[in-house]
Amino acid sequence: MANPIDVTLWDEAILANSFDNNTLNNWNYYYTHGAHLAGTNRTMAQWTADRWSENGFQARLDEYLTYLNYPVSHSLSLTYPNGSVFKASLEEAVLTEDETTSYPDRIPTFNGYSFTGDATAEYVYVGRGQVADFEALVGLSVPLEGKIALAKYGGPFRGLKVKNAALYGMIGCILFTDPGDDGNITEANGYAAYPDGPARNPTSVQRGSVQFLSTYPGDPTTPGYASKQDSPRADKSPVVPSIPSLPISYAEAVPLLRALDGFGTPGSQVNRTKWVGALNVTYSTGPAPGAMLSMSNVMRDAITPIWDAVGIINGTNQDEVLVIGNHRDAWIVGGAADPNSGSAIMVELSKAFGKLLATGWKPRRTIVLCSWDAEEYGLVGSTEWVEEHIDWLTKSTIAYLNIDVGVSGKSPSLSSTPELRTIATNIMKKILWPTMPDETLYDAWSAENDGEVGTLGSGSDYTSFLHNGISSLDMGTDQGVDDPVYHYHSNYDSYHWMSTYGDPGYHYHAAMGQYLALLAYHLANDEMIPYDLPAYTTALRSYYDELLATINSTSETVDTSELAAAIAQFRTSANEVMALMERAVSTNDAALKTVVNHKFRDFQRAFTSAGGLPDREFYKHVVNAPGIDTGYAPTTFPGITEAVEAGNFDRAAEWVGRTSLGIRRAADILKT
Repeated sequence: MANPIDVTLWDEAILANSFDNNTLNNWNYYYTHGAHLAGTNRTMAQWTADRWSENGFQARLDEYLTYLNYPVSHSLSLTYPNGSVFKASLEEAVLTEDETTSYPDRIPTFNGYSFTGDATAEYVYVGRGQVADFEALVGLSVPLEGKIALAKYGGPFRGLKVKNAALYGMIGCILFTDPGDDGNITEANGYAAYPDGPARNPTSVQRGSVQFLSTYPGDPTTPGYASKQDSPRADKSPVVPSIPSLPISYAEAVPLLRALDGFGTPGSQVNRTKWVGALNVTYSTGPAPGAMLSMSNVMRDAITPIWDAVGIINGTNQDEVLVIGNHRDAWIVGGAADPNSGSAIMVELSKAFGKLLATGWKPRRTIVLCSWDAEEYGLVGSTEWVEEHIDWLTKSTIAYLNIDVGVSGKSPSLSSTPELRTIATNIMKKILWPTMPDETLYDAWSAENDGEVGTLGSGSDYTSFLHNGISSLDMGTDQGVDDPVYHYHSNYDSYHWMSTYGDPGYHYHAAMGQYLALLAYHLANDEMIPYDLPAYTTALRSYYDELLATINSTSETVDTSELAAAIAQFRTSANEVMALMERAVSTNDAALKTVVNHKFRDFQRAFTSAGGLPDREFYKHVVNAPGIDTGYAPTTFPGITEAVEAGNFDRAAEWVGRTSLGIRRAADILKT
């Protein structure tokens, strides 16, 4: 059975004790033994809805007709100056021990939304492919125009690496994973490679989307509206590449990197973050005269159905809704960690709430479960669903909870909007963590993260909720430095890997499920929505200090007094509404409780700016957004910060005003 838990409420005990390691194992097995690339497995979507229905949820499938593309053929070869040729296999090794690696319908290595095309040219190693990496190469007089880029994973979202390569005149991009990013568990440190040990299999390849995520997610052909049968289709070129790309293993990257040794600038002299990895090469820039790469990538475009499974328990207060989501699609037959550790937890979560429903319990607030399709291509399923239901969501949703990679290691991760931080960390203290006896989830998380809840950027399905002003939280576990290597987006993210190395016995699955269940229970059922508004003030002050540091790093000045005043106004309103909540509870004033709860529900909406951020209207939240050159990692006060970083101080001044307006509007909603 699952981990025992010290609970004080009978409802909590029912929920926590409903999580069973064996059934979590079974759910994970189901999800990881059939190909479920976006738009290709309606049966799995229906199976998910059926499990939720069995547990008391009203479940259905919501269908969207979206633009996706699928691999047809690919090739990569290196011709050396002496005329000899290295031909890359572009395949991951079939492993006898790991049955799904040999499935006849296993999915090729490819990049979703990649460009169909061929390229033959000399090539340049570009580090992690950030704008700063390309600028460093320009400063070193390394020729880029007409070359092919060789970039390692890490840092920015992969699509931005391809985008940046094209912006600097390059005609193709090759992406590889470097074992230097694998922590301590490497072959160089004496660990055997998977399947014989916990180190990275040298043939593993990270697939993934190359959409320009920091511009906008969702279906590239229907920006801002849902993808239905009769939806008009827009030009997709603003958010998908114009040059071909291919992902490869580090085993097949080594010959390419080694051919650059002695040419251009050695990696140790480039002076860029994580330019040098752990392979036995110099990570020189190149190009190597006469060393030519030839690449081909052929994709099939399709307007094709995708399916979101949706399950609902109606609450007493129908104008207050909690949405909980996980995506279901994967780049591979497996996906044991990403995303189907979360998918297994969601099925078990429905079972836990079903047992509570069987006692006659009904939640105060409506609970909606969502199993998203096509997240991997660019958060497509969740974005289209939010676009279709935006009016209802903005009128009723109190929060969105996201669990994507529920378990990929033993290191808990948590990011959220600031008002959720207190309840999120308090619930952690109720969950026993499997690593050590008597250690709680909070103990493990705090030790790994210095007690700091992360700021949301992008990269998972909370994105559309956050940028429509809905409180959001993202949870999961990551690979720690001493954990077995997690083969992200590889055939080796499999049931065999999970049950042998990732989470034998499914103890971490159970603990994460218990955490999600208790957090969801309190958000859906507490008399007062458990928000900490002063925590948002603390965050705003911290972001303000970071902004001042960014401004002070330049030779210019920006008047931020309006922003400081807006934060002070927010602080006053936040304190007032917390006092009003205490009064509502102490006097048992039902009408006043509703007033406070609706203020909590609605205040985030004010942070969304009409027209969105500069040049990327999808991202509307003035407090935080994914960085324009990161895609994943957050930038706070993005309208101001990115204008300062770009040297556009007129725009920075404009966005001081627009950001301040959003904060004042939020303060007005909270004001009593």
